[in-house]
Amino acid sequence: MTDELPAGPSGGSPGALPELRASDADRERVAEVLRDGLAEGRLDMAEFEERLEATYKARTYGELEPITRDLPASGVAAPGPAPAVSMVKRPAGAADTGDWASRIVGGEGTSRWGVAVMSGFERRGHWTVPKRFNCFAFWGGGVVDLREANFADGEVVVNCYAVMGGLNVVVPPGVEVVVRGIGVMGGFDHGQEGVAGEPGAPRVVVTGFAFWGGVGVERKISKAERLRLREERRREKLERRAARRDGLEPGRD
Repeated sequence: MTDELPAGPSGGSPGALPELRASDADRERVAEVLRDGLAEGRLDMAEFEERLEATYKARTYGELEPITRDLPASGVAAPGPAPAVSMVKRPAGAADTGDWASRIVGGEGTSRWGVAVMSGFERRGHWTVPKRFNCFAFWGGGVVDLREANFADGEVVVNCYAVMGGLNVVVPPGVEVVVRGIGVMGGFDHGQEGVAGEPGAPRVVVTGFAFWGGVGVERKISKAERLRLREERRREKLERRAARRDGLEPGRD
């Protein structure tokens, strides 16, 4: 093996990648691009699972590179090929550094109100929570899901009014929750209070009024995180299977 690095995406063909051994971190970076492709509808579940299995079986950079060749890089809005696996190794956990800071984006928020009158509403997915979000339910229900949201400030207030209806606030793990609502023949869920927030994570204050209704607060992982955990279990299973099949590759470097 030489000390020369391969040509980059603009400086050589895909076949120029050397047969350097790929690490677990390299495979995880490719898996992240595949997760984004599934979430954005670029891959269906069958394609995702097929490529994911190929990712965890890949032993070299040359085997990893084609897997995401027709997918954009993570976070890129315009179409464009994902880059080849980086030859620059990052410290373990580097991808997670500053994640909460990147989600506190400032600004005014993308939505300020949610109203359900004998109907329902949902705020979920990728959106920006303003400093104060107001929601109202009368003979109806609403969901305010913050698991994939950005935040306009380090502390946001979700102001809930439920009259013969119900509202549900869903927060991700790591967020501090404070509940200050008042219930009359109704109630506010205080079950998620007292859980310390992670460093840099936003604080969510749930306040308002419930009359013959209720405001629930629950802490759940996102769909992407459930998918990641599922992939992790799948990878461990594939690795055990590969170890049994190859006998841990005796005689190979």
